[in-house]
Amino acid sequence: MSTSIWLRCRVVYALVALSLGVVGTPILAGQGVRPVKAPADDAAAFKDFVARVQTYLKLQKTVESGLPALKSTDVPELIAAHQQALARTIQEARPDARAGDIFTPAACEAFRRASVAALGGAQSAKSRAYMQSDAPDPDMRLAVNGIYPDTEPTTAFPPRLLAAFPALPVEVAYRVVGRTLMVIDVKSRLIVDVAFLILPAS
Repeated sequence: MSTSIWLRCRVVYALVALSLGVVGTPILAGQGVRPVKAPADDAAAFKDFVARVQTYLKLQKTVESGLPALKSTDVPELIAAHQQALARTIQEARPDARAGDIFTPAACEAFRRASVAALGGAQSAKSRAYMQSDAPDPDMRLAVNGIYPDTEPTTAFPPRLLAAFPALPVEVAYRVVGRTLMVIDVKSRLIVDVAFLILPAS
């Protein structure tokens, strides 16, 4: 092919790609055209996620302020009663809570990409073994405003995965069941929000 023909082909391709809005987007066999999401979009999604967590914590603190305060000397039965009362009162304060209130679609995509990056590569097998050492029942029923059972273990987070996620205030924590990611209220064990199919398949 002569240089002039090659250049004309490149120009035509560039014009077609520009008209389709796919400049810089790799096209793989058997796949549709997908725009590449910039890292800045994930950062914005994580920022919104953290803001929504803070909104929940304001509600939690308001609710807890109306309950009898716990003392360090309280017996386990009183602590359990406080935990149950806090969970029940928060449930009543957010009766319309739904999956996606905190894990927005944009946040879910950001968490998926972060999970793939953290659990992929040479460290994948080691990280997954770390998580499976004391994993909860993968068939556990998970619902927003439900209670994470005291009898179920909590999946250990590999440092690489935890570092890839936004840091959480001490009042809440991440939990993983299978491929599902949750945020739970540490004091009440209430499931604040649930995001399904976040971690990559084994």
